[in-house]
Amino acid sequence: MSREKRKLRKKFIVFCEGDTEYNYIDTMRLNQGVELALKPINMHGGGYSNFLEVIKKEANNNCLAKFIVIDYDRVKKHPGELAKLKEIIEYCKLQNSNKRIPHFLILDNPDFEYIACLHILEYQGQDVKKFIEQTLGFKNIDNFKAKKDVYEYLNTKGNSYNIMLDRLKEYIVKNSYNINKSNFDIRITKTDVIWDNENKRGSNIREMFEIIDW
Repeated sequence: MSREKRKLRKKFIVFCEGDTEYNYIDTMRLNQGVELALKPINMHGGGYSNFLEVIKKEANNNCLAKFIVIDYDRVKKHPGELAKLKEIIEYCKLQNSNKRIPHFLILDNPDFEYIACLHILEYQGQDVKKFIEQTLGFKNIDNFKAKKDVYEYLNTKGNSYNIMLDRLKEYIVKNSYNINKSNFDIRITKTDVIWDNENKRGSNIREMFEIIDW
């Protein structure tokens, strides 16, 4: 008697840069339905070049979309990284124009820790490091980054990703897309890059929440 073939779950692949993002998304994926699975890949801060290499190597089998979640502050700390970031942008645009697996570049400016603070009503735009250490009471920002239950921490006791999304107004990258829910099909039709916003804190992370919460 032949064994019935196991059905693979359709999934999203999420590439993320640091421990905060990894811990957040790793818990976030557990809240999704059986048809969708998130696969965080911790890049261990290897830089934009490392991102691009891993993105290219990752298999597309049964994958609905890829999200590349990165911090923009690397550009300001390491000027040579701007060219590498532009390579990622062009690679994503190429994949999307060829109607392959959609590649959503999510650019957090300056970083994911800022996005994390936006979950909390008390946060009113002050220095992120001081807020995490002085108001939230963490010994240092590294302790916050290493917090395994950061998703629960940021989504309980009045804190919520909905608060964060409501506060986000600015972005450097914006992906326009269409979703066909019946066919589990996602297409990115256009990616805009607004370099004039590089000094405005913000993110297009709303796109990731909209896609996985459909």
